[in-house]
Amino acid sequence: MRQSLDIIVLGLSLSSSWGNGHATTYRALLRGLKEEGHHVLFLERDVPWYASQRDLPAPDFCELQYYTQVEDLIGNYPDRIRSADAVIIGSYVPEGVRVIDEVVAMSPQRLCFYDIDTPVTLAKLGRNDEEYLARRQIPIFDAYFSFSGGEVLKRLEEVYGSRNAVALYCSVDPARYVNTGEAFEWDLGYLGTYSPDRQPTVERLLLDVARRLPNRRFVVAGPQYPAEIDWPENVERIEHLPPAEHASFYSRQRFTLNVTRADMIEAGWSPSVRLFEAAACGTPIISDYWRGLDELLPHQDAIIIARDTADVVAALSAANDAKRDEIAASAQARVLADHTGLARSRELVEALLAIPPGRATERHPRQRISA
Repeated sequence: MRQSLDIIVLGLSLSSSWGNGHATTYRALLRGLKEEGHHVLFLERDVPWYASQRDLPAPDFCELQYYTQVEDLIGNYPDRIRSADAVIIGSYVPEGVRVIDEVVAMSPQRLCFYDIDTPVTLAKLGRNDEEYLARRQIPIFDAYFSFSGGEVLKRLEEVYGSRNAVALYCSVDPARYVNTGEAFEWDLGYLGTYSPDRQPTVERLLLDVARRLPNRRFVVAGPQYPAEIDWPENVERIEHLPPAEHASFYSRQRFTLNVTRADMIEAGWSPSVRLFEAAACGTPIISDYWRGLDELLPHQDAIIIARDTADVVAALSAANDAKRDEIAASAQARVLADHTGLARSRELVEALLAIPPGRATERHPRQRISA
C-alpha cells in the first residue's frame, strides 16, 4: 500500500505568479502530490506585492496559510513542523537564513531545501551574499533538491558539503498547458520578467529579429521592463500574463523564445519552467544554448538553438509547417513523459522516503555555527 505523506513547504509564493516563476513550479508539483494522495501545507510570507496580485488565493490541491513574520512560524506551527513527515524550505524565502535556523530548532523529521534558483544561489554564496541561505546551513539538510542537475549536484556535495544533492527540475501541469487551437497571432513570442542579464539576449534574439523582419509579428509578455526600451512597432507588449492565460499565449505563437539567465547558462542543466510549458502546449521552441539542454530536448529534433539574430531570422524564414510541427511534437512527447508535476512529485516522494526520519540530533550541533 502506498504511503501517504504529510509535507510542509515554506516557499516564496504559491498564491501569486506576479514577477516570479516559483508559483507555477510549486503549483505543478503540489498538484502532483495531491494526485498521489499526499497532504501539503504551504506556508507563504504575506507581503504586499504578492497580496495585491494573487491569481490563486485558494488552491484546491493543498492547504495554504500565510504568516506575516518569522515569529508567526515560531508561535503557530511548531507542532505541525515537528510531526510532519518532511519539511521543505524553498529558495528566496524572506529572511530565509533565520527561517531555516528556527525550523532546525523545532527538530523536524526530515528537513530539505528546494532550490528553484540553484545557479543564482551559488553565485550569491560565491560573493558571500547570504540573502536566503547561509553556506553553513547547506550540510544541515537531509536533502538539497536542486533546480539544476548535472555537474551542479557534484559541486553542491563536494564544495558546499550537501549530504545529498538531488535534481528536482521544475515541471508542468499537462491539464492546464494544452494547445487551445487558436489561430496564430505572432511569429515569435517571449514570456519572462525583465532581467538585466537576459535583456541583451532578448534584444539579439527577438527585438533585432523584429527589426529585420518588419512584416512579421512578435510579442513580449512580462513585468518590470524599463520605460527606455526601444520596442519595434511590430512587437506587442503584455505587462503581466497570469498562468491561466499561458496556454492560450503559447498556442497563438508559431515559435516561442526561451532565454536563460547568465548564472544558469554558466551552471548548465537548468531548464526553465517556460520550456516545459511551451512544449506541453505543442509550441516549437527557439532557445539560447546551455550545457545539458540536448539531454532534455535534442537540437533540431525537439528544439532549435539560436546563438545570434541570423539564426532566429533563418528559423522563422525557412521553417515549413511540417518541420515546425515535427519539432513541437517531439518536445511535447518528451515533456509529457518525464516532466509533468505528477512525474516530479513521484521523484520527490521517492527521495524523501529514502531519508531515515528523525535525524534532529545530527542537526543541532551544526545549527548555529558560524561560517
